[in-house]
Amino acid sequence: MSRKSKSTFASFISLVVLLVSGAPLFAQTTLKRPLITQPIDEQNRVTLVGNTRPEAIAANDRGPVADDLPLEHMYMQLKRSPAQQQAVNESINQLHDQNSPRYHQWLTADQIADRFGPADEDVQKISNWLNSHGFTVNVVYGANGVIDFSGPAGAIRDAFHTEIHNLIVNGTPHIANMRDPQIPAALAPAVEGVVSMNDFRPRPAFHTRAQYTLTLFGSTFEGVVPGDLATIYNTNPIHDAGVSGQGLTIVAIEDSDVYNPDDWYAFRKTFGLARKYPQGTFQQIHPQPSRNPNNAGPCADPGVNPDDAEAIIDAEWASAAAPSAAIVLATCADTNTNFGGFIALQNLLTAPGKPPAIVSISYGESEPANGASGNQMINELYEIGVLQGVSIFVAAGDEGAASTDADSAAAMSGINVSAFASTSNNVAVGGTDFGDTYLGEVSTYWSSTNGKYFNSALSYIPEIPWNDSCASQLIITAEGFATPYGTNGFCNSTTGEQLFLSTAAGSGGPSGCAYGTASITGPSTSNGSGVYAVVSGTCAGYAKPRYQSFVSGNPQDGVRDLPDVSLFAGNGIWGHFYITCFSDPNNGGTPCVGAPSTWFLAGGTSFAAPIMAGIQSLINQASDDRQGNPNFVYYALAAVQSAFSGAANCNSTLGNKVSQACIFHDVTLGDNDVNCLPLVVNGITLGTFNCFLDGATNGVLSRSNSSYKPAYPATPGWDFATGLGSVNVYNLVKSWPGSRLP
Repeated sequence: MSRKSKSTFASFISLVVLLVSGAPLFAQTTLKRPLITQPIDEQNRVTLVGNTRPEAIAANDRGPVADDLPLEHMYMQLKRSPAQQQAVNESINQLHDQNSPRYHQWLTADQIADRFGPADEDVQKISNWLNSHGFTVNVVYGANGVIDFSGPAGAIRDAFHTEIHNLIVNGTPHIANMRDPQIPAALAPAVEGVVSMNDFRPRPAFHTRAQYTLTLFGSTFEGVVPGDLATIYNTNPIHDAGVSGQGLTIVAIEDSDVYNPDDWYAFRKTFGLARKYPQGTFQQIHPQPSRNPNNAGPCADPGVNPDDAEAIIDAEWASAAAPSAAIVLATCADTNTNFGGFIALQNLLTAPGKPPAIVSISYGESEPANGASGNQMINELYEIGVLQGVSIFVAAGDEGAASTDADSAAAMSGINVSAFASTSNNVAVGGTDFGDTYLGEVSTYWSSTNGKYFNSALSYIPEIPWNDSCASQLIITAEGFATPYGTNGFCNSTTGEQLFLSTAAGSGGPSGCAYGTASITGPSTSNGSGVYAVVSGTCAGYAKPRYQSFVSGNPQDGVRDLPDVSLFAGNGIWGHFYITCFSDPNNGGTPCVGAPSTWFLAGGTSFAAPIMAGIQSLINQASDDRQGNPNFVYYALAAVQSAFSGAANCNSTLGNKVSQACIFHDVTLGDNDVNCLPLVVNGITLGTFNCFLDGATNGVLSRSNSSYKPAYPATPGWDFATGLGSVNVYNLVKSWPGSRLP
């Protein structure tokens, strides 16, 4: 590229970044003002809506817990004033605007607390009120306005006028409040809600190797190892240029330690990372709050639990993308009211000094099930991270556009997305599969023999959305069917019903219930996830972030749409999957001995998220700066690509013929649609939600109940199936503003 065209290219990036930020100058004066202005009257109360789990209904109720049951480290989320929230939004935009004097002038947690945190007077009044009802205030996190408090279950009834009950959900014991809590009306202007009065926990986003694999055209099984990843997504030139994550730290957020740290070292040794990149390190930490007057540290060492597979996946595959980086697992034990991963992240982002620049999270829960207060806590937690320059990568999920129905045989609760991934302050990472098997081109892209470190990929490989469901257009074509729906459709065939009824697919969809309360919720014994939560009632999605407003394909729906980018996440339905060293025999692991093909084999966006986090470390190293929310640049670069390279030249289906100038591979073949059923609970049909049945038993998730509008197909440009698509890492890093990569 000539010097003149480089200049034009850079100027265009600057123009588009300005458009996607576009905010007036941010006033740096404090906006802290007391919001509590009336005396506290216990008789005059308001209800904090959106603070009850869907499972908390009479059918599951087994009576109240003992009054003296300790409830540990509940979170009360405080409110920002409208002026504060507007200033936060403007500040985030300016921090990412290259034409602003505030560009990359990241704040500290103390500065955020001083400008955007709750007034000290309000915190004191709320703390005094909690103390008066028998609670102990453990920590006040000023930056995002969270009060960590503990106390006995009896105090919940006294203070919040709700009770904590024992529940049995699908045979599993739980505890939860039975109705939304109430507080004195005088406190309401300063209180968003009580985030955590139950022990329901999010789910990790990985799927073990599929039991059934399509073996078209004589295809073979191709396990993906780090060397393959480097070839397919073009990281080798960057690593060879000396940019492999040196001096950078990637933090994976977990609620379990790894079973055996030696697994991480065995993974790196087996696949050649340890020898070539000896700087890479691994450690586990249990971050404590920096201000803890009652010495009640909420972050206990979780030890090893069934989430340890997630922990080792994140650690190993972040290292695969950035082999010289320091990989840190920040782990805290779950309490009986709180997810340990968020305890860890809360403590990291509010500690003195700079927090880690890159964070990966591979857990999820649907927006309507998570509840309004839980969603707001996640949003504000990520927000203070971005204000400090932290890049937060979150797995979009493994359930197509049916987040409530994750790990189920069918979607019944309609279209909804993960609350962990749907804020505008994180990168939502979706999932693709490789399309070579479908296209009959396996031998074009994989060598018949392995290299020294078991790698066999020859080049970039065509990609399709990851989808294991009978609703997949590509699967039905491969199986010789015309449609997935209807009495003659694949989902109602013997093969479809026996092998392909599944919601396993890369997730994407519109935010629908970040705010408000779903009116159709409850437990379901016929649903594998044990809960239904439909976007309904007063539900509303997050507003569309400005960076999504200027990209081809993104709908003018007014809400935040997922995902942003995608990477390979297949679990073997088309013969491709990830290989991981995970040796815990108690939770599905296998010994890391012999050929890696006998190791732990899986897929899911749990792999894609830490890999994208690793790619971000290469960007940070090449630009010598932390980057905050990468979406501001992703979407700007996508606009540049459309203008300079043309969408047709970057179509992923071209495979090794795709233009060498492309930053994003535009996935246009396939979909992430899944099969569905009407919502039936205890023999009563509650409704059909985003499910086109066409007179048959099994339908397909659709934007219409009366016609086939699959949710969702891959299309040119941005789409709900894969977002902007996958990345050519070398081109992404080279094109990043401020990059020193030649």
